[in-house]
Formats: sequence, C-alpha cells, structure tokens
Amino acid sequence: MANIPSPAVSNPSEIVPVNPVIEEYMRGMVSHSDHPVLANMEALAKENNFPIVNRLVGIFLEIQAKMINAKRVFEFGSGYGYSAYWFAKAVGANGEVICSDSDTQNRVKAEQYLTSVSLWDRVDFRVGLAQEIFGQTEGLFDICYNDVDKGDYPVIWLMAKDRIRSGGLYIADNVLWHGRVAVKNNTDMLPGCTKAIIEHNRLIFSDSDFDAFINPSRDGVVVARRKTV
Repeated sequence: MANIPSPAVSNPSEIVPVNPVIEEYMRGMVSHSDHPVLANMEALAKENNFPIVNRLVGIFLEIQAKMINAKRVFEFGSGYGYSAYWFAKAVGANGEVICSDSDTQNRVKAEQYLTSVSLWDRVDFRVGLAQEIFGQTEGLFDICYNDVDKGDYPVIWLMAKDRIRSGGLYIADNVLWHGRVAVKNNTDMLPGCTKAIIEHNRLIFSDSDFDAFINPSRDGVVVARRKTV
C-alpha cells in the first residue's frame, strides 16, 4: 500500500500547479493544431465560465487513448463534448465514446460541434446521472474518464475500477483542485469537495491493481493503469 502524504502547505491561498509561463509556452506549441471548432468550444466555455479541460489536457487525453489503442471509452460527465472530441479522434471510426451528462442542452451542443467535425457517429451521448448510466451499461472499457461533481469522485473510482480492462486506464480531471489538496485548513470552493478528492486520490494510489501518476497540467489529471496479469 502506498504511503499517501498528508497536505503539508499551511497557506490557504490557491496554488497554481504549473507556472503560467510554462503553460503558455506549452500551449504556444499546439495552439494552431486541430479543427477551428475547438476555438468555438473554448470561447463558449470562457463566455459562460463553463469548466472544460483545456487544449493541453485535451491533447494529453488523445495521446493516452492512442497509446493503449482505446476503442471503448466511458465519460462520467461530458459537458458539451469538449473532452469527447479528443477521445473520439483517438478511438477511430470503429470506436465508441459513451458520454453522460444531466443537461439535455449539453447534448444538443455536443451533437452540433461533433457533427461539424465528423465525429458524432463515434459518440453515444446519454442524458442522465452518470452513475446510473454507467450502471446500465455492460462490459469492460479501455478508458473510464471522470469529470463529474467532485464530491462524487471516490464513488466513481470504486464504480469504475473493476470495469477497466487489463492495461486500460482510469483518468480523472481536477485532482489537484486548484492546489487545495496540498493545503492544510483549506477554504473549500464547494463544501466537502477537497476532502473527497483527497480520498479519491488516496484510494487510487493505494490500489495494488493499478499504477498511477498525476500530470499537474491545468488542475491535475490522474492516470491510473490497470496492471496486466
């Protein structure tokens, strides 16, 4: 079992995991890549203060999926399809990305965006509670991706981990939670969320069936790989 460190920083102010200058440099190398529809999706997020993974994390998701030749992905929390864009690119014409979101309008937007880049036929977008949709879906997945309400993170991990095939990945966004996971006596953005994310991370790194690592880009992305027999 891994020895999970306790939060050590006492300053409750927000911590930026990666220096913004470094983030800007990394972003500059990829800013002109991919379809212009991404700029529209990112502009909508900025206009409405809607949380999406940024371009760097999106590319990271695509590469992770390609590295394991993923063909079947389940998304816990899909918004209007930004992360699905990257996964749909990676799984190919014969792959499938099952999306879940409780907002019907997000499905409408996702269909419009992903249709415009000929990716919608790779997506099965279901409206409802992600946990319930997952429970109604059979089989194993190459990737389970978690980006739901942060208080539900431990539950999602426990649901998903046994549905990931050998060599497959569990990926979750926001696992550094604006640095609050490393802060003692933090001022939480939403009650209980920091505690839930800390527990979520502890469960992952304590699970002997998985190898795990946190990419600190943006707000922290954990990748946990189910070990092969």
